[in-house]
Amino acid sequence: MVLSQAEPGKEVTLVDIVGGRGIRGKLFSMGLIPGTKITVINKAAAGPIILRARDSRLALGRGMANKIIVE
Repeated sequence: MVLSQAEPGKEVTLVDIVGGRGIRGKLFSMGLIPGTKITVINKAAAGPIILRARDSRLALGRGMANKIIVE
């Protein structure tokens, strides 16, 4: 499933990032690498998805969240 489908409060594990070097590099620099535990904090109908990863809070747009494969 993709990150944008995860329910708020649920912890998931990042499996893969579907995309080119640009998006992979940006997410890797944010600490989002395969194996990272991610907790979705807020997923409103509009706006970014707020998540917690490695003791940091991050905001990702839906387009970017749709490229992150989690389990």
